[in-house]
Amino acid sequence: MTGNPSGQPAGKSWEAARARVVIEGIVQGVGFRAHTVRQAERRCLSGWVRNRDDGAVEAVFEGRREAVEDMIAWCRQGPPYARVDGVEVSWEQPAGEFRGFGVKY
Repeated sequence: MTGNPSGQPAGKSWEAARARVVIEGIVQGVGFRAHTVRQAERRCLSGWVRNRDDGAVEAVFEGRREAVEDMIAWCRQGPPYARVDGVEVSWEQPAGEFRGFGVKY
């Protein structure tokens, strides 16, 4: 089977997507950022995650749309010991500005 420039098999759509996500609840002090980095890397996403002063966690995920949507679904549950009360998603235009995924301070 022949691949396309994105590395996806022929016939598979590769649509870029970018989402800014704010997660509220008990999400600081429970390893949410570290788990988010690992989960994003597994999905080959780029972007960042950070703690906000208001107690929420904010992240920007960029990559294949299916992977971004899967990452958002993971955020709705979070890691063990987290309690997610709400997730706000804002879709943005993909910019391709990130190299990898990490914690933003």
